[in-house]
Order: sequence, then C-alpha cells, then structure tokens
Amino acid sequence: MANTEIKHKIIQGEHGKRGSFDFLVDGVKLGEMAYVMAGEHKLIIEHTEVDDSLGGQGVGKKLQTELVKYVREHNIKVLPLCPFANAMFKKMPEWGDVLA
Repeated sequence: MANTEIKHKIIQGEHGKRGSFDFLVDGVKLGEMAYVMAGEHKLIIEHTEVDDSLGGQGVGKKLQTELVKYVREHNIKVLPLCPFANAMFKKMPEWGDVLA
C-alpha cells in the first residue's frame, strides 16, 4: 500500500480549563490530545486518542507537535500524564524544554 499524506487539519480549542488539539479529516474528528490547565503556565496532557483507521500513521505525534508549538509560544510548561504523550517526550528530547 502506498504511503499517502492524509489531508487534515489540526485545531485547538479550549473550554474553561480544559482543551484539546483535534485532528480533523473532512471536518470529522478522528484524533484528539486532551489537556487541562493547572494554573496559568502549566498544562497537563490527560489523554490521546486516534481512530483505529489512522493507526500507525503518526497522527498522535502530529497532535503533540502542535501542542509543543503552542506551549512554547505561550510560555507554558507540560506535565504529560498521558502514557502516549509521556513516551513521545522520551523519544523527542528536543521537546524537553517544555516539560514541567
């Protein structure tokens, strides 16, 4: 099977202290990295979920890449309670500057 790039959009939304980065394909949410703010400058990643149809295609990493960009721009530190996000931080030492 050829490796084709998925046409997608990642959006970030917040509702009070909770928020998420959502992976959309044709307007349908097929992935999410959910977080909660713990104060003004600390974000806790609680959960990452990707639809089975996109498994193994790097969607979780794309979501976390966007989250890292966001926290760097807003001077926010991250506590990755989500096992996936925690593992990704270990694989990506260049993201270590955002860890709480």
